[in-house]
Amino acid sequence: MRRLLLFDIDGTLLRCGRQVRRIFATALQETYGTTGDLDGYSFAGKIDPQIVFELLSGAGVPQPQIEQGLMSMQERYLTRLERELDATEMVTLPGVESALTSLATDSNTTLGLLTGNWQRGAYTKLARLGLDTYFATGAFGDDGTQRPHLLPVALERARESTGHHFGPEQTVIIGDSLHDVSCGLAHAVPVLGVSTGWNSCDQLAAAGATWVADSLQDGLDQLG
Repeated sequence: MRRLLLFDIDGTLLRCGRQVRRIFATALQETYGTTGDLDGYSFAGKIDPQIVFELLSGAGVPQPQIEQGLMSMQERYLTRLERELDATEMVTLPGVESALTSLATDSNTTLGLLTGNWQRGAYTKLARLGLDTYFATGAFGDDGTQRPHLLPVALERARESTGHHFGPEQTVIIGDSLHDVSCGLAHAVPVLGVSTGWNSCDQLAAAGATWVADSLQDGLDQLG
């Protein structure tokens, strides 16, 4: 059976350290004059534009002002990310590279992304660690304001890329956050939750993940 595996990035495939938070904060400050309560905010599983709206709304910035500045903020952030992201502060999570290499040779498996990163940011992060070539399709923070909005986009792009229609039973979301799980539940798509990010296996299972594992490779072994 053909299958589509849709991967989150941060906490699932790699970690960037705190440098992305600093770059994001600089872009917010330059655009809006404030970062909101950035230190107390969790990025885990959030969509990039969602992060902007939640931080600035919490700081009292009117929604029309947030919307007006969003494209400028996005460009500032992505330009800085491309220029400043330091691969020496990043890490590919254990077993990820070998797992992707193996999956890429399976003619019945299509690899895609389902990530809250804006598309340029997603590929900037992946390219720093040589992981970008594994993913030719996906859905990104450019495609919606909430994570569940992204799955239909990812399925349509996979169909366009492969000529194959992937139904929920042929698709697996792979991620480390409770938002990855809720995205799958919203569309009756099974979820492999990996505890390599900010949520434990118990938390992911309690949220409704179909499978949970301590590492990507262990999780893929469960999928068969």
